[in-house]
Amino acid sequence: MTRNLIARLAAIASLAIAPLSSVQANDFENAFDSAFGTDLRAPREFNPDYADPLARQIAQLADGSSGRIGVAAIDLSTGREISVLGDQRFPMASTSKIAIAATYMEGVEQGKWSLSSEFPLLWSVRSTPFSTATAPVRKGEYMSAAQLIDLMITRSSNPATDALLAAVGGPQAVNDWMRRAGLEGFQLTRDIATLVRDDGEFDPAQHIDLRDSATPQTMVALLTGLYQGQWLSAESRSVILDAMARCRTGARRIRGQMPGDVSVAHKTGSLNNTSSDIGIITAPDGRSYVVAIYVTGQGSRGNREQRIASIARAIYDGYSATGSGRQFANATYGNAANSN
Repeated sequence: MTRNLIARLAAIASLAIAPLSSVQANDFENAFDSAFGTDLRAPREFNPDYADPLARQIAQLADGSSGRIGVAAIDLSTGREISVLGDQRFPMASTSKIAIAATYMEGVEQGKWSLSSEFPLLWSVRSTPFSTATAPVRKGEYMSAAQLIDLMITRSSNPATDALLAAVGGPQAVNDWMRRAGLEGFQLTRDIATLVRDDGEFDPAQHIDLRDSATPQTMVALLTGLYQGQWLSAESRSVILDAMARCRTGARRIRGQMPGDVSVAHKTGSLNNTSSDIGIITAPDGRSYVVAIYVTGQGSRGNREQRIASIARAIYDGYSATGSGRQFANATYGNAANSN
Protein backbone atom coordinates (compact mmCIF):
# COMPACT_ATOMS: atom_id res chain seq x y z
CA MET A 1 0.00 0.00 0.00
CA THR A 2 1.48 3.36 -1.04
CA ARG A 3 1.91 6.31 1.33
CA ASN A 4 -0.52 8.36 -0.77
CA LEU A 5 -3.21 5.72 -0.48
CA ILE A 6 -2.64 5.43 3.28
CA ALA A 7 -3.05 9.19 3.61
CA ARG A 8 -6.27 9.11 1.59
CA LEU A 9 -7.68 6.28 3.68
CA ALA A 10 -6.84 8.23 6.83
CA ALA A 11 -8.78 11.18 5.43
CA ILE A 12 -11.78 8.94 4.75
CA ALA A 13 -11.63 7.54 8.28
CA SER A 14 -11.57 11.01 9.82
CA LEU A 15 -14.65 12.01 7.86
CA ALA A 16 -16.52 8.86 8.87
CA ILE A 17 -16.08 9.24 12.64
CA ALA A 18 -18.97 11.66 13.24
CA PRO A 19 -22.42 12.07 11.60
CA LEU A 20 -22.01 13.80 8.27
CA SER A 21 -23.51 17.09 7.15
CA SER A 22 -24.30 17.47 3.44
CA VAL A 23 -20.97 19.24 2.92
CA GLN A 24 -19.08 16.58 4.86
CA ALA A 25 -20.91 13.86 2.95
CA ASN A 26 -19.62 15.34 -0.29
CA ASP A 27 -16.12 15.48 1.17
CA PHE A 28 -16.40 11.84 2.21
CA GLU A 29 -17.58 10.79 -1.26
CA ASN A 30 -14.84 12.77 -2.97
CA ALA A 31 -12.20 11.27 -0.69
CA PHE A 32 -13.48 7.77 -1.36
CA ASP A 33 -13.48 8.34 -5.12
CA SER A 34 -9.97 9.78 -4.94
CA ALA A 35 -8.72 6.69 -3.13
CA PHE A 36 -10.51 4.01 -5.10
CA GLY A 37 -11.52 5.63 -8.38
CA THR A 38 -14.90 5.98 -10.05
CA ASP A 39 -14.56 3.55 -12.96
CA LEU A 40 -17.03 0.71 -13.35
CA ARG A 41 -15.84 -2.49 -11.77
CA ALA A 42 -14.20 -4.82 -14.25
CA PRO A 43 -14.72 -8.56 -13.86
CA ARG A 44 -12.07 -10.48 -12.00
CA GLU A 45 -9.77 -12.70 -14.00
CA PHE A 46 -10.68 -16.35 -13.68
CA ASN A 47 -8.19 -19.18 -14.02
CA PRO A 48 -9.88 -22.42 -12.97
CA ASP A 49 -7.82 -25.09 -11.26
CA TYR A 50 -10.23 -27.82 -10.21
CA ALA A 51 -9.45 -31.27 -8.87
CA ASP A 52 -13.06 -32.35 -9.51
CA PRO A 53 -13.23 -33.51 -13.16
CA LEU A 54 -16.84 -32.35 -13.57
CA ALA A 55 -16.09 -28.92 -12.15
CA ARG A 56 -13.09 -28.70 -14.45
CA GLN A 57 -15.23 -29.66 -17.46
CA ILE A 58 -17.83 -27.00 -16.62
CA ALA A 59 -15.10 -24.40 -16.17
CA GLN A 60 -13.78 -25.24 -19.63
CA LEU A 61 -17.26 -25.00 -21.17
CA ALA A 62 -17.75 -21.68 -19.38
CA ASP A 63 -14.54 -20.19 -20.75
CA GLY A 64 -15.01 -16.44 -20.68
CA SER A 65 -12.56 -15.41 -23.39
CA SER A 66 -15.51 -14.23 -25.54
CA GLY A 67 -17.52 -12.79 -22.68
CA ARG A 68 -18.23 -13.50 -19.02
CA ILE A 69 -20.06 -16.74 -18.15
CA GLY A 70 -21.35 -17.49 -14.67
CA VAL A 71 -22.52 -20.92 -13.54
CA ALA A 72 -23.83 -22.35 -10.28
CA ALA A 73 -25.43 -25.74 -9.72
CA ILE A 74 -26.32 -28.14 -6.93
CA ASP A 75 -27.34 -31.80 -6.90
CA LEU A 76 -30.19 -31.76 -4.37
CA SER A 77 -29.68 -35.46 -3.60
CA THR A 78 -26.03 -35.22 -2.63
CA GLY A 79 -25.42 -31.54 -2.01
CA ARG A 80 -22.60 -31.54 -4.57
CA GLU A 81 -22.10 -27.99 -5.84
CA ILE A 82 -20.41 -26.45 -8.87
CA SER A 83 -19.54 -22.79 -9.32
CA VAL A 84 -17.78 -20.85 -12.05
CA LEU A 85 -17.87 -17.12 -11.28
CA GLY A 86 -20.85 -18.11 -9.16
CA ASP A 87 -20.31 -15.24 -6.75
CA GLN A 88 -19.98 -12.58 -9.46
CA ARG A 89 -22.91 -10.35 -10.44
CA PHE A 90 -24.66 -10.77 -13.81
CA PRO A 91 -27.69 -9.02 -15.33
CA MET A 92 -30.78 -10.87 -14.14
CA ALA A 93 -33.01 -9.77 -17.00
CA SER A 94 -36.24 -11.77 -16.69
CA THR A 95 -34.85 -14.35 -14.26
CA SER A 96 -35.78 -11.80 -11.58
CA LYS A 97 -39.42 -12.66 -12.21
CA ILE A 98 -39.17 -15.69 -9.92
CA ALA A 99 -38.37 -13.42 -6.98
CA ILE A 100 -41.25 -11.11 -7.94
CA ALA A 101 -43.64 -14.07 -7.96
CA ALA A 102 -42.36 -15.22 -4.56
CA THR A 103 -42.87 -11.74 -3.12
CA TYR A 104 -46.44 -11.68 -4.38
CA MET A 105 -47.19 -15.15 -3.00
CA GLU A 106 -45.92 -14.10 0.44
CA GLY A 107 -48.52 -11.32 0.31
CA VAL A 108 -51.20 -13.87 -0.53
CA GLU A 109 -50.26 -15.90 2.53
CA GLN A 110 -50.38 -12.76 4.68
CA GLY A 111 -53.85 -11.87 3.40
CA LYS A 112 -52.76 -8.67 1.63
CA TRP A 113 -54.21 -9.88 -1.69
CA SER A 114 -55.17 -13.12 -3.40
CA LEU A 115 -54.64 -14.99 -6.65
CA SER A 116 -58.03 -13.69 -7.78
CA SER A 117 -57.10 -10.05 -7.11
CA GLU A 118 -57.07 -8.10 -10.38
CA PHE A 119 -54.46 -5.63 -11.61
CA PRO A 120 -54.01 -3.87 -14.95
CA LEU A 121 -51.34 -4.86 -17.42
CA LEU A 122 -48.77 -2.04 -17.59
CA TRP A 123 -47.75 -1.43 -21.19
CA SER A 124 -44.65 0.63 -21.88
CA VAL A 125 -45.08 3.94 -23.69
CA ARG A 126 -42.41 4.99 -26.15
CA SER A 127 -39.91 7.40 -24.62
CA THR A 128 -36.29 8.40 -25.14
CA PRO A 129 -33.80 6.23 -23.22
CA PHE A 130 -32.71 7.78 -19.92
CA SER A 131 -35.16 10.69 -20.41
CA THR A 132 -36.94 9.91 -17.14
CA ALA A 133 -36.06 8.00 -14.00
CA THR A 134 -38.96 5.63 -14.66
CA ALA A 135 -40.25 4.78 -18.12
CA PRO A 136 -43.88 5.82 -18.74
CA VAL A 137 -46.51 3.09 -18.91
CA ARG A 138 -50.22 2.93 -19.61
CA LYS A 139 -52.79 0.69 -18.01
CA GLY A 140 -54.25 -2.10 -20.06
CA GLU A 141 -56.63 -4.97 -19.43
CA TYR A 142 -57.24 -6.04 -15.85
CA MET A 143 -56.28 -9.64 -15.14
CA SER A 144 -56.19 -11.85 -12.07
CA ALA A 145 -52.89 -12.31 -10.26
CA ALA A 146 -53.01 -16.00 -11.18
CA GLN A 147 -53.16 -15.07 -14.87
CA LEU A 148 -50.44 -12.45 -14.47
CA ILE A 149 -48.06 -14.88 -12.76
CA ASP A 150 -48.69 -17.43 -15.48
CA LEU A 151 -47.99 -14.88 -18.24
CA MET A 152 -44.94 -13.51 -16.40
CA ILE A 153 -43.26 -16.91 -16.08
CA THR A 154 -44.50 -19.01 -18.99
CA ARG A 155 -44.27 -16.28 -21.63
CA SER A 156 -42.03 -13.77 -19.82
CA SER A 157 -44.63 -11.02 -20.26
CA ASN A 158 -43.20 -7.67 -19.24
CA PRO A 159 -46.59 -5.88 -18.88
CA ALA A 160 -47.75 -8.69 -16.56
CA THR A 161 -44.52 -8.47 -14.58
CA ASP A 162 -44.79 -4.72 -14.06
CA ALA A 163 -48.41 -5.15 -12.97
CA LEU A 164 -47.34 -7.53 -10.20
CA LEU A 165 -44.26 -5.48 -9.34
CA ALA A 166 -46.44 -2.41 -8.81
CA ALA A 167 -48.88 -4.47 -6.75
CA VAL A 168 -46.22 -5.64 -4.27
CA GLY A 169 -44.76 -2.15 -3.86
CA GLY A 170 -41.99 -1.95 -6.44
CA PRO A 171 -38.40 -3.26 -6.64
CA GLN A 172 -37.57 -2.53 -3.00
CA ALA A 173 -40.35 -4.85 -1.81
CA VAL A 174 -38.75 -7.68 -3.80
CA ASN A 175 -35.32 -6.83 -2.39
CA ASP A 176 -36.81 -6.91 1.10
CA TRP A 177 -38.28 -10.38 0.52
CA MET A 178 -34.93 -11.67 -0.73
CA ARG A 179 -33.15 -10.26 2.34
CA ARG A 180 -35.70 -11.87 4.67
CA ALA A 181 -35.00 -15.13 2.85
CA GLY A 182 -31.30 -14.65 3.58
CA LEU A 183 -30.38 -14.11 -0.09
CA GLU A 184 -27.92 -11.24 -0.34
CA GLY A 185 -26.45 -11.37 -3.87
CA PHE A 186 -29.49 -9.79 -5.50
CA GLN A 187 -30.61 -6.27 -6.34
CA LEU A 188 -33.67 -5.21 -8.29
CA THR A 189 -33.53 -1.51 -9.11
CA ARG A 190 -35.98 -0.76 -11.94
CA ASP A 191 -39.30 -1.96 -13.28
CA ILE A 192 -39.11 -3.96 -16.50
CA ALA A 193 -40.34 -1.12 -18.72
CA THR A 194 -37.45 1.08 -17.56
CA LEU A 195 -34.92 -1.75 -17.65
CA VAL A 196 -35.78 -2.61 -21.26
CA ARG A 197 -35.97 1.02 -22.42
CA ASP A 198 -32.54 1.86 -20.99
CA ASP A 199 -30.91 -1.46 -21.92
CA GLY A 200 -27.48 -1.23 -23.54
CA GLU A 201 -25.95 1.43 -21.32
CA PHE A 202 -23.08 -0.92 -20.47
CA ASP A 203 -21.70 -4.09 -22.05
CA PRO A 204 -22.20 -6.89 -19.49
CA ALA A 205 -19.39 -8.87 -21.09
CA GLN A 206 -16.94 -6.18 -20.01
CA HIS A 207 -18.43 -4.46 -16.96
CA ILE A 208 -20.38 -5.38 -13.86
CA ASP A 209 -23.44 -3.20 -13.30
CA LEU A 210 -24.87 -3.91 -9.86
CA ARG A 211 -28.29 -2.61 -10.86
CA ASP A 212 -30.81 -5.38 -11.57
CA SER A 213 -28.17 -8.02 -11.01
CA ALA A 214 -27.68 -11.23 -9.07
CA THR A 215 -25.07 -13.91 -8.60
CA PRO A 216 -25.67 -17.40 -10.04
CA GLN A 217 -25.20 -18.82 -6.54
CA THR A 218 -27.97 -16.60 -5.17
CA MET A 219 -30.39 -17.65 -7.89
CA VAL A 220 -29.59 -21.32 -7.26
CA ALA A 221 -30.25 -20.74 -3.56
CA LEU A 222 -33.57 -19.07 -4.45
CA LEU A 223 -34.78 -22.00 -6.55
CA THR A 224 -33.47 -24.55 -4.05
CA GLY A 225 -35.33 -22.86 -1.20
CA LEU A 226 -38.56 -22.69 -3.17
CA TYR A 227 -38.27 -26.33 -4.26
CA GLN A 228 -37.42 -27.64 -0.80
CA GLY A 229 -39.92 -25.55 1.12
CA GLN A 230 -37.71 -23.13 3.00
CA TRP A 231 -40.15 -20.33 2.22
CA LEU A 232 -43.84 -20.16 1.36
CA SER A 233 -46.52 -22.82 1.62
CA ALA A 234 -46.74 -25.84 -0.65
CA GLU A 235 -49.66 -24.21 -2.46
CA SER A 236 -47.74 -20.99 -3.05
CA ARG A 237 -44.64 -22.80 -4.25
CA SER A 238 -46.67 -24.92 -6.65
CA VAL A 239 -48.03 -21.79 -8.35
CA ILE A 240 -44.47 -20.72 -9.18
CA LEU A 241 -42.93 -24.12 -9.91
CA ASP A 242 -45.86 -25.30 -12.06
CA ALA A 243 -45.57 -22.16 -14.18
CA MET A 244 -41.82 -22.73 -14.53
CA ALA A 245 -42.53 -26.27 -15.74
CA ARG A 246 -44.74 -24.79 -18.47
CA CYS A 247 -42.25 -22.09 -19.51
CA ARG A 248 -42.45 -21.58 -23.29
CA THR A 249 -39.36 -19.43 -23.74
CA GLY A 250 -35.77 -20.62 -24.11
CA ALA A 251 -36.31 -23.96 -25.79
CA ARG A 252 -32.66 -23.90 -26.88
CA ARG A 253 -31.24 -23.13 -23.44
CA ILE A 254 -31.38 -25.52 -20.46
CA ARG A 255 -33.90 -27.68 -22.29
CA GLY A 256 -31.95 -27.59 -25.54
CA GLN A 257 -29.80 -30.72 -25.20
CA MET A 258 -31.67 -32.61 -22.48
CA PRO A 259 -32.85 -36.19 -23.02
CA GLY A 260 -36.56 -36.48 -23.76
CA ASP A 261 -37.38 -38.13 -20.43
CA VAL A 262 -35.90 -35.28 -18.38
CA SER A 263 -38.21 -32.56 -17.05
CA VAL A 264 -37.13 -28.93 -16.74
CA ALA A 265 -38.82 -26.15 -14.79
CA HIS A 266 -37.07 -22.90 -15.63
CA LYS A 267 -37.09 -19.15 -16.30
CA THR A 268 -35.10 -17.43 -18.99
CA GLY A 269 -33.69 -13.92 -19.27
CA SER A 270 -32.44 -11.84 -22.22
CA LEU A 271 -31.01 -8.34 -22.56
CA ASN A 272 -28.31 -6.60 -24.55
CA ASN A 273 -25.43 -9.06 -25.11
CA THR A 274 -26.62 -11.39 -22.37
CA SER A 275 -28.75 -14.53 -22.16
CA SER A 276 -29.56 -16.59 -19.11
CA ASP A 277 -31.60 -19.47 -17.78
CA ILE A 278 -32.22 -20.73 -14.26
CA GLY A 279 -34.08 -23.91 -13.50
CA ILE A 280 -34.64 -27.27 -11.87
CA ILE A 281 -33.71 -30.36 -13.89
CA THR A 282 -35.39 -33.59 -12.77
CA ALA A 283 -34.03 -36.92 -13.99
CA PRO A 284 -36.21 -40.00 -14.61
CA ASP A 285 -35.02 -41.47 -11.28
CA GLY A 286 -36.41 -38.46 -9.41
CA ARG A 287 -33.11 -36.76 -8.63
CA SER A 288 -33.20 -33.02 -9.13
CA TYR A 289 -30.46 -30.55 -9.98
CA VAL A 290 -30.76 -26.78 -9.69
CA VAL A 291 -28.78 -24.69 -12.17
CA ALA A 292 -28.26 -21.01 -12.95
CA ILE A 293 -26.34 -20.09 -16.10
CA TYR A 294 -25.63 -16.49 -17.14
CA VAL A 295 -23.83 -15.91 -20.44
CA THR A 296 -22.59 -12.64 -21.90
CA GLY A 297 -20.88 -11.92 -25.21
CA GLN A 298 -20.10 -14.98 -27.38
CA GLY A 299 -20.91 -13.07 -30.58
CA SER A 300 -24.63 -13.79 -30.89
CA ARG A 301 -27.73 -14.87 -29.00
CA GLY A 302 -27.57 -18.24 -30.73
CA ASN A 303 -24.03 -18.79 -29.49
CA ARG A 304 -25.03 -17.80 -25.96
CA GLU A 305 -27.94 -20.24 -26.01
CA GLN A 306 -25.65 -23.00 -27.27
CA ARG A 307 -23.31 -22.34 -24.35
CA ILE A 308 -26.20 -22.57 -21.90
CA ALA A 309 -27.44 -25.81 -23.43
CA SER A 310 -24.01 -27.47 -23.46
CA ILE A 311 -23.21 -26.43 -19.88
CA ALA A 312 -26.61 -27.61 -18.63
CA ARG A 313 -26.23 -30.99 -20.38
CA ALA A 314 -22.72 -31.46 -18.97
CA ILE A 315 -24.01 -30.73 -15.46
CA TYR A 316 -26.87 -33.18 -15.94
CA ASP A 317 -24.61 -35.94 -17.26
CA GLY A 318 -22.02 -35.37 -14.56
CA TYR A 319 -24.50 -35.38 -11.71
CA SER A 320 -26.43 -38.35 -13.13
CA ALA A 321 -23.25 -40.39 -13.36
CA THR A 322 -22.79 -40.08 -9.60
CA GLY A 323 -24.94 -42.57 -7.73
CA SER A 324 -26.80 -41.63 -4.59
CA GLY A 325 -27.78 -44.04 -1.88
CA ARG A 326 -30.28 -41.61 -0.34
CA GLN A 327 -33.04 -39.56 -1.89
CA PHE A 328 -33.95 -36.36 -0.08
CA ALA A 329 -34.56 -34.03 -2.98
CA ASN A 330 -38.16 -33.43 -1.91
CA ALA A 331 -37.38 -32.70 1.74
CA THR A 332 -39.13 -29.77 3.39
CA TYR A 333 -38.04 -27.60 6.29
CA GLY A 334 -40.01 -27.31 9.52
CA ASN A 335 -43.70 -26.67 9.02
CA ALA A 336 -43.29 -24.76 5.78
CA ALA A 337 -45.39 -27.22 3.80
CA ASN A 338 -48.31 -26.79 6.19
CA SER A 339 -48.23 -23.00 6.56
CA ASN A 340 -51.06 -20.82 5.26
